[in-house]
Order: sequence, then structure tokens, then C-alpha cells
Amino acid sequence: MKNVDPSYLKHQFLIAMPHMADPNFAHTLTYIVEHTANGAMGLVINRPLDLSLADILEQLRPDIEPPALCQHVPIFMGGPVQTDRGFVLHPKGQSYQATADLEDELSLSTSQDVLFAIADGVGPAKSLIALGYAGWEAGQLDAELAQNAWLTCPFDADILFNTSSELRLEAAAKHLGVNLSLLTSQAGHA
Repeated sequence: MKNVDPSYLKHQFLIAMPHMADPNFAHTLTYIVEHTANGAMGLVINRPLDLSLADILEQLRPDIEPPALCQHVPIFMGGPVQTDRGFVLHPKGQSYQATADLEDELSLSTSQDVLFAIADGVGPAKSLIALGYAGWEAGQLDAELAQNAWLTCPFDADILFNTSSELRLEAAAKHLGVNLSLLTSQAGHA
């Protein structure tokens, strides 16, 4: 096997192959936040929950009526790990109590103040709010890739912020020139 930089999947999309059996990841598009020799962390970006920002705000600040616009801000299932923890992907610019700058003008915030800022109309103009994350132990994601569980795709902010969630997986596949309905589990095993 050729020597590959262990962080090579950071800031990429993972496209679940059509035969993905794990219900947490079947038909998902995942943004990889971090990938090192110690493991990987990502956020599923195409699986909206039956929750809105208004529902979250009612829990976080019950004494303040959430603005009507918050009813239309979806919350996504970011992954099966720590499903009570929130993550907000947004363009760089504003910084919040817990914000990490990623690549390509992208930031990840994990503090409540970003949610309040979005609700109050002073937060990032575009964002994706997720509960929970996807985590892989050391070598696990690499092994899944070797088993053809995932396709990798370069990050595209347009897919993340300007494409409706139900079209994101297909848009990422199209970005690669791939039609997911034509793929089989035998890809790469001639």
C-alpha cells in the first residue's frame, strides 16, 4: 500500500455507498472535520431531524419566545455519538465562545452563543446545525474505505450551504461524475 498522509480525508465529503448497511450512515453525506492517525470525526449533513432551531431554543432559553424564523431552521442528525451535543458549521467571520477555524473559510462552533446569534438575526448568514457526530477509531475509517463503504469527494461549500438537504448526496456524487444508482458493492474488485 502506498504511503498516504493520515490526515488526507480532513475537509472532504464522504458519500455512503448504496450498499452501506449501517442504518446510521445509509444514504448519507458526511463532512470530515478531522482525520488523523488517532481516528476521524465528521458530521452527517443530509439527515434532518424532526426538530427546528425553535425547539432547541425552547430548551436553552425557555423564558424567551423563539423568533418565527427559527421554525424554519432545520437541525440535522450529525451522527450517533454524543447526540445531545450541538455543532454548527458556518463560514468564517464571526467567532463564538467555542469556534475552530477549518479550511476554505469554514468554521465549526460548538457553544450555545452561535445558536442565540442565529436566532437573533446576527449570526452567520449560512449555517448547518447538527446534533451528535460521527466518530471513527484509529484505522477504522481507512478500513471502511478499503472495503468500498465510502466514496470521497472534495468539499464544496455550495453543496453544504446552497443545496437542499435531500439533494446533497446526489450533488456530491455528481461532483465526482458518479451515478449512485449504478454502483454496486463490487466496485474496484475486477
